[in-house]
Order: sequence, then structure tokens, then C-alpha cells
Amino acid sequence: MAKKTTSLDLIKHHAERLTPLSTKAPFVLRITEWRDTPIPVLVVKERQYRDQEEASRGTDGQRRRARPILIERGSLHGEPLHRCLPILRRVVEGVVDAAGIPLELSRYLTAEGLRLRGNLPLDEEAGAKLALIFRLQDRIQNLDRVELIAHRVRQFTREEAAYWLSRTTSFGPIANRWALSGLRTMLGGHAEDKGVQEMLERLKLVA
Repeated sequence: MAKKTTSLDLIKHHAERLTPLSTKAPFVLRITEWRDTPIPVLVVKERQYRDQEEASRGTDGQRRRARPILIERGSLHGEPLHRCLPILRRVVEGVVDAAGIPLELSRYLTAEGLRLRGNLPLDEEAGAKLALIFRLQDRIQNLDRVELIAHRVRQFTREEAAYWLSRTTSFGPIANRWALSGLRTMLGGHAEDKGVQEMLERLKLVA
């Protein structure tokens, strides 16, 4: 189906440049479909390596390769996706290959590109930022708050994004939930706060 609705140039670019990188990238952005969910759905997955200790020393004296797995970190669809799409394009436009050549990922966050189904390779910075945006927007009904959070996460440095993502994923269900709740308030205020609109308009002027 994707081949009928997505340009051959984009399909070729994805197959030749992006698919090989997606098997090793620290994060991937999956463009997919879910039952009973508006299409498309964007899913961020982080690549992690199990058995790191065994990989470094080996229980039998032989060096073993760590086993990579992809862990889902968040998803985005429907109105929040469309509201945040311009910001998401800004986040991924700096992703490059090993030679420093841009991967042109923003082409896939367009009406045409979102018809494709597959994985896009992300570096640590883009992956952590998208994962944070996707996790933080979950359950927020106010789209102004969602957009405000996305703008402010985009302004994070790579180190800040990686740190805050770890605070929402690595400390157990309760601590992770508290970190998400605190970040939502820190970055997006409260639902009835009139400052949300003022802050959002200010960020749009400099975006």
C-alpha cells in the first residue's frame, strides 16, 4: 500500500540509506498503524543491550556479543501529532550519518512521508527528545500544553534530553511516574494556567 501512495524517490531513499542504519541506531522512529487508532502512529523505540556483563568478559572465557533489543519509549498520533509535527521536523533535521551527511528525516514527517511504514534511524539527541515529547504529552488534553512542552523539549541539549528521559524510564514505576508528572508541570504548566498561551506565543516567535 505504501508503495502506491508514497513517491518512489522517498521509498528508494528509505530502503538504501535509512534501513541499514536503523539496525544499529540508538533510537528508531517507527511510522506505523494501530487498530482503532488514527493513522499514522509514530512510535519511538530505544535500542538497549542485554547481557552487557557477559558481553565484556564472558562466563566461559569467550567474548560474547550483547543482544540488542528495542524498547518502546512513547507514541504519538491524532491531533497531538498534527499539532507537534513542525516541531518534530525541527528535532530530526540535524540527524546525520557517520560521514556527517544529513539523513533528511524531516521528509518523512510530511503528508507524503507519513504514508510510508517503516523505521527511521535517530541519534541519541533526537531520539531522547522525541521520546520525552511522546511520553510527556500522554493524557494531556490541552493541545496548547502539548505544543508548549514539545517546543521546550526541543530546546534541550543532548545531555539534558538524555538525563530527563532516564529519569522517566530508569527508576521504577513510581519514581518514573512522579518524574513525568513533575516535568509536565515544569515544561507545560497547568491546564487552567493563562501563562501557557503567553509562553507558547513567545516561543513561536523565536522558533
